[in-house]
Amino acid sequence: MAGMRGRQTVRGMFQSLGVILIAAGVMYLFIPHDERAEPVKAKDYRVELLTAQRAAPYPVLAPEGLGEGWKATVVSYKRDSADAWQLGFLSPDTQYVAIHQSTAAPGTYVPDVTQRAKNTGKTQTVAGQVWQRWEGPKYDALVRVDGKATTVVTGTASFERLAEMAGSLRSKKV
Repeated sequence: MAGMRGRQTVRGMFQSLGVILIAAGVMYLFIPHDERAEPVKAKDYRVELLTAQRAAPYPVLAPEGLGEGWKATVVSYKRDSADAWQLGFLSPDTQYVAIHQSTAAPGTYVPDVTQRAKNTGKTQTVAGQVWQRWEGPKYDALVRVDGKATTVVTGTASFERLAEMAGSLRSKKV
């Protein structure tokens, strides 16, 4: 009798597994999925950029002339948070690169937006401007303090990609 009960338990487990597999198959067939679809939609940031350029007490930077494949994904301007400007991109090699600017104290602002990166003491000249190189466990960064504002180009991308973004940054007077 005990052997029969054991076979029934095993048979019940296989039946349950079969039902689960059938349910998973049905869900796979009826839930839309398109492997060719773009996973990230590019964001149009022109309105936010104009707003930030009018409101910020420093020249707000945005890239011009980046090559193909860069997609804007994040944009924000927070006047009440030390005039913080953020513009994030997905690079052609699918790495995150962001521009952050603020009037906040660089000693706290830079580690915050770079997720605990530290100044290496090294510099890098990009488009005639000297940037500090910061390295971190998650993000690396190029940092410049100019007048009232700190500019940080940070992300998961290589320093080469960060320099590409830093070299493309321009400010338009509004």
